[in-house]
Amino acid sequence: MELWPGAGTLLLLLFLLLLLLLPTLWFCSPSAKYFFKMAFYNGWILFLAVLAIPVCAVRGRNVENMKILRLMLLHIKYLYGIRVEVRGAHHFPPSQPYVVVSNHQSSLDLLGMMEVLPGRCVPIAKRELLWAGSAGLACWLAGVIFIDRKRTGDAISVMSEVAQTLLTQDVRVWVFPEGTRNHNGSMLPFKRGAFHLAVQAQVPIVPIVMSSYQDFYCKKERRFTSGRCQVRVLPPVPTEGLTPDDVPALADRVRHSMLTVFREISTDGRGGGDYLKKPGGVGEARL
Repeated sequence: MELWPGAGTLLLLLFLLLLLLLPTLWFCSPSAKYFFKMAFYNGWILFLAVLAIPVCAVRGRNVENMKILRLMLLHIKYLYGIRVEVRGAHHFPPSQPYVVVSNHQSSLDLLGMMEVLPGRCVPIAKRELLWAGSAGLACWLAGVIFIDRKRTGDAISVMSEVAQTLLTQDVRVWVFPEGTRNHNGSMLPFKRGAFHLAVQAQVPIVPIVMSSYQDFYCKKERRFTSGRCQVRVLPPVPTEGLTPDDVPALADRVRHSMLTVFREISTDGRGGGDYLKKPGGVGEARL
């Protein structure tokens, strides 16, 4: 007579226990809810990429495939109850290449980016993204430009090629000049690659500012709720006649204007107003 349940029965019991445990964690633990939401966010993007790959593969590697990715990702904000408001979209130059520079807070930046992404515009991303499974392949098919930030020589070479592509193929590029995600509610110092690129190609820079996520998302506090984010497109900054010697001042000027707008739209009830009063918030950021 068998006293202990078989392996199949144990697995079934564990599965049932998990089904009971998950709702309990969801309603009783904000941290668990945060991890569940982030896991679904990343998993859903990987799943959507699987669906996008065969559609994009018809064209091969082509910047027009970015329209497909954008169409497939636009709905995610509704799943999380995030309202994205776009202002200043009329500032995009209508018919010329340009370089978009935007602040970088978290992987949720993808939601704001897809909301406002102009035609024939692709991000410049770190090379590690290329190996991110289905998402990496989908990004490659959509023409995303990958740079190995650890190899300066290769990065400079890629940027030179991008400058030629901007002019010959009427492409726009999206760059996060902070270089990495910033969860502190301010802006890190800007790296100058995007500005060298714009000056080399003699094309305008279009700054885009996303308001702070602190009222609905905080990685440190393991908090992820519904909320509102404002995306502000600023007037283009011309680079005609500028030289590499002008790049440091150009980068500082653009960052200053973006930080000013970030403070404004993050304290008007649309993103992180309370957080800005805390020590280390935007109000204490240094230029």
